[in-house]
Amino acid sequence: MDKVYDSVIIGSGLGGLVTAVLLAKFGRKVCVIEKNNQYGGNLQTFVRDKEILDTGVHYIGGLAEGENLYKYFDYLGIMKDLSIQRMGLDEYDRISFEGNPINYPHAQGYENFIGQLLPYFPAEKQALTAYCEKIQEICNSFPMYNLRKSFGFNEAVLGISLKSFLDDLTDNELLKAVLVGSNFLYVAKEESTPLYVHALTINSYIQSAWRCVNGGSQIAKLLIRQLRKYGGDIVKNKEVIAVEMDDQLIKAVRTDDQQLIYAKEFVSNINLQHTFAMLPERFQKQAYVKRIKGLPLSPSVFSVYIVCKEGYIPYQNYNIYHYKNIASVWYDQDQSPLVISMSCNGENQDYCSTMTVMCYMAAGEVQEWNESFNRSIIQRLSSRGEAYEAFKAAKATEIIEELQRLFPNIKAATRSIHTSSPLSYRDFIGAEDGNMYGYLKEYKHPLNSLISTKTKVKNLFLTGQNVKMHGVLGVTITAFSCCLMMLGKEFEDDLFKENDENVLAGDLDSITV
Repeated sequence: MDKVYDSVIIGSGLGGLVTAVLLAKFGRKVCVIEKNNQYGGNLQTFVRDKEILDTGVHYIGGLAEGENLYKYFDYLGIMKDLSIQRMGLDEYDRISFEGNPINYPHAQGYENFIGQLLPYFPAEKQALTAYCEKIQEICNSFPMYNLRKSFGFNEAVLGISLKSFLDDLTDNELLKAVLVGSNFLYVAKEESTPLYVHALTINSYIQSAWRCVNGGSQIAKLLIRQLRKYGGDIVKNKEVIAVEMDDQLIKAVRTDDQQLIYAKEFVSNINLQHTFAMLPERFQKQAYVKRIKGLPLSPSVFSVYIVCKEGYIPYQNYNIYHYKNIASVWYDQDQSPLVISMSCNGENQDYCSTMTVMCYMAAGEVQEWNESFNRSIIQRLSSRGEAYEAFKAAKATEIIEELQRLFPNIKAATRSIHTSSPLSYRDFIGAEDGNMYGYLKEYKHPLNSLISTKTKVKNLFLTGQNVKMHGVLGVTITAFSCCLMMLGKEFEDDLFKENDENVLAGDLDSITV
């Protein structure tokens, strides 16, 4: 039987779930439709040898009381039940280079961040201080990043080059490499990445850095619990394949089982290319859609998940970003860093339970198997063939050989090895070409990749990492901005009730980041 809702959200990634909870909280009859067997998009986890492994959320920033993500999660009603562990105060990220015995720490707290790096760069106190001040200045210029009301923001900050900023800051190439060393979080390209992307990403981790105990899927589970508390529906194993139009409006979506689900408004949390492909041709030809189709995608990732034997590798409460040399800190698909994240999910906090090792991988490397699909986790995963398995095994072996330089006993410590490729992310996360972070930002054309949550279809809205900013914080803020557009003054007054300033919803849509 066909169903009727106020709001239908396509896709249950973080952006879709946050949007759904907010709409339901304010009285909308909401339904979330998910094509896969597991909710949560990049929040998904999986289990191997009784250990929980994260697909995307390896650590989160800004969750100390009063910080930005804490405020957003608290408003959503999930903060109190979130199980998290704070990472090392003096070293939450470690930046290292092959052939250099020194490990350079990124520390929590701006004074501590400077203090921990000064012993390695004693002549650079002025540069480090200026760096930290600029990062905070940039972040303070985006009101929604700090959950503040505003009439707008200074667009000039979008057009500052990260590389130029660092070059003006210091002549010390090693220091510049260390400061940009965790850029796997956002993919820094020497010729194009804006400073604001670096600032908005790194700031929340310097404020405070956390791991999700037993995986990031708990965020999705808590949001779904809130959604159901407010009377919302959520279904899985049901894919939206088409829209039904009534002149300029969408009246219903059609699912793969040929069910029509009607609503007054629709929110897409899925791949934008798929979203626009479902619209009538007259909407697909618009310059707006053509611009989005021309945006560069972020690269994908190859991940090796190692389940460790107990008592072999001491748990390290930080991530490692390891490079061949200081020149390779900028994105180069032919020379990827190793990014290493550990977990200790059991009662024994002394030793590592699992280790995830990631590196860049272009979608073209797995193009040979592009027509194969793993559609549902509910079924036993289908094989893409022996050649594909051999490809992944060879890549994993290559990575573990490199990893052995940092962890000489890694082979002896390994209980089992599991892998994922760009095809895994494409099929289970729904990312185009398996990309990690949606569209790349470019300082020369800063507004091109800041996509409005509104579309040319009056009752279709967008949310998720493809719209403004990626990451748990960026996607959450984008979802709040989407709901400000949809709910208007009632939501605005409640969200900003402790702030007397006025705000324009149209301005908020342009300052989501």
